Amino acid sequence: MRRLAVLGAGSWGTTFAKVVADAGRPVTLWARRPEVAAEINERHANPEYLPGIRLPELITATADAAEAMDGADAVVFAVPSQTLRKNLIGWRDALPPGATLVSLAKGVELGSLSRMSEVITEVADVPAGQVAVVSGPNLAREIAEEQPTATVIACTDHGRAVALQLACTTGYFRVYTNTDLVGAELGGAGKNVIALACGIAAGMGFGDNTRASLITRGLAETARLGVRLGADPLTFAGLAGLGDLVATCSSSLSRNRSFGERLGRGESLAEAEAANHGQVAEGVKSCVSICELAARHEVDVPIADGVRRVCHEGMSAAAMAKQLISRTLKPE
Repeated sequence: MRRLAVLGAGSWGTTFAKVVADAGRPVTLWARRPEVAAEINERHANPEYLPGIRLPELITATADAAEAMDGADAVVFAVPSQTLRKNLIGWRDALPPGATLVSLAKGVELGSLSRMSEVITEVADVPAGQVAVVSGPNLAREIAEEQPTATVIACTDHGRAVALQLACTTGYFRVYTNTDLVGAELGGAGKNVIALACGIAAGMGFGDNTRASLITRGLAETARLGVRLGADPLTFAGLAGLGDLVATCSSSLSRNRSFGERLGRGESLAEAEAANHGQVAEGVKSCVSICELAARHEVDVPIADGVRRVCHEGMSAAAMAKQLISRTLKPE
């Protein structure tokens, strides 16, 4: 892969563009706002999302998505999961034929209950093997600071996964490949919801035992759903499963965990959103679609359901905790 395009100049999109550039590939970054693109081109910085980080000169930015994608060997989508379909409808006519299409978003679409790769395959009308996802313990700020981390690129076409692996491996960003697209995506979507639960627990004053219990049982329910949908159970023990889950549930850099802490302290969803500069954490929406997906396949997801009740049915954090700890006893 000689050149990549990244559509979305938020913290993760900009960071991923930096990774690609540091791996030696020219990358064009699409920004929704022209002033953000101008800042990147003129000052090699995106201070709104990555203050203090200098961006490589191999990154060029534009507010024209078609210009960004022109001639790209891979197009990376770095927009929120619930906006991917709408954005992709506007972009699909400019997608380079045969380009690998890559999702950085982690979620399950409301309504359709589709994973992000399924949304891309449907809207772009491409074979499933042309679509890849990136998932792992990838907190954008730490990667932008070049702290060592690892990730997974999942694609049913192993050759495409390897080409992407070579295009974005650096001295601080180690990439593994996997052909289990279902497992990688459900691990990424599920961890946002479990991180909300861990944040709620932290906001209530609970400590490490509670967080470890939620992480472990959260991984179990995510894996149950994934396996029912055809995922390899071993994926959930890897970077796209346990790795991503631990990072997101433990770090103050995690938007989902921080959002959950506010709910655990008794703030309403609207108050937490206002404190988060009007942004809702991905898990707030994904908890609804994940619970609906689980119900469709008759899989029990009690932690995700508790988060859904707190976020959308007015259940208190205390009531959620009591409901989870009082469930019918059974073998692990």
